[in-house]
Amino acid sequence: MQTTQKIIPCLWYDDNAEEAVELYTSLFKNSHVSHTQRYGKEGFEIHKRPEGSVMSIDFELGGYSLVAMNGGPIFQFTPAISLYATLETRQEIDTVWNGLLDTGGTVMMPLDTYPWSERYGWIRDKFGLTWQISLGSLHDVGGQTLTPSFLFTGQQHGKAEAAIHEFTTLFPDARIHGIAHYPDTPENNANGSANTVMHGQFYLFNETFMAMDSAYDHGFTFNEAFSLQVFCDTQAEIDRYWQALSHVPEAEQCGWLKDRYGISWQIVPRQLVNLLADPNPNKSEAVMRAFMPMKKLDIATIQTAYDQA
Repeated sequence: MQTTQKIIPCLWYDDNAEEAVELYTSLFKNSHVSHTQRYGKEGFEIHKRPEGSVMSIDFELGGYSLVAMNGGPIFQFTPAISLYATLETRQEIDTVWNGLLDTGGTVMMPLDTYPWSERYGWIRDKFGLTWQISLGSLHDVGGQTLTPSFLFTGQQHGKAEAAIHEFTTLFPDARIHGIAHYPDTPENNANGSANTVMHGQFYLFNETFMAMDSAYDHGFTFNEAFSLQVFCDTQAEIDRYWQALSHVPEAEQCGWLKDRYGISWQIVPRQLVNLLADPNPNKSEAVMRAFMPMKKLDIATIQTAYDQA
C-alpha cells in the first residue's frame, strides 16, 4: 500500500470484506482497491482462516486509505466509531446514501436539514458499519472525504475531551481544531451532558478526527471491529506508542492493543505490509510465523525472519 497516511482505519468483517469493499468503492468518487492479502497456512492456530482466503484488502475511498479484513464473527461494528463522510454536492450525498440504504442499510438519523448541515444523515450499512453523511466543504475537514468519528457513551461518557488532549499530546503534527460543549442548561445538567463535548475536531499527523460525548447509554461502546492502524518507521516509534496507549494487557496481540477508553489500535511497522506481500511464499510465511505470536511487534525479529527465509 503506497500512502503517506500514518493512521489507517481497519474494518473487521466476518467473511464479507470483499463484498463490502466492492460496494463502498462503487459509491465514492476517486476510489479503488490497492492490494489484497490472503491467508497462508502459517498462523492457522491463531487466525483459523482457510489458506488462500482473503485476509485483508487495502483500499481508498475519496482518496482516503482504509483496510478491510476478514477476521470471523468475533467482533461486530458499533456506532461508537463511525465514518463521517463530507461530500460537496447533493448528487454525491444521494449516491452514497441511497447506495447504502438500498443494499440493506438502516437509517439512524434521517437525511434532512440540521443545524450543522443543510443535508445530513446517519446510516448503518448492511455490514453494521455506520456512516455520517454530510454536505459540506472538504476545506473544513482538512481535505479528507472520510473522518473517523468517536462517540464516547456509557462508561466512556464525558471522556471525549480528555481523549482529544491525550491523543494530540502523544502524536506529532497534532492540534485541536475546536471543541464545542453542550450548554450548561437545566436539561443538560439533568441528563449529565452539560459541558461535555458536543463536537470536537482534531488532527493527528495532520489527519482529521472527530469526537463527541453522548449522555445516553446506548448499550454499545468501542471494540476491535473498528481499529486504528498506526504505521511506524522505527522501533522507537512502536515502543513509544505502545507504552503510552496500551492499558488492557489481555488485549495485546499481534500489534493490537486497547487504550484507556477501550479504543483499539494496531501499532505496525510500515515495512510489514510489503514483507507480507512478497510473492515468495517462503518469505511471506516466515514473516507471518514470526509476528503472529508477538504482542508488541519487533521490527528486527520480523526482518531477520524475512531475510533468512
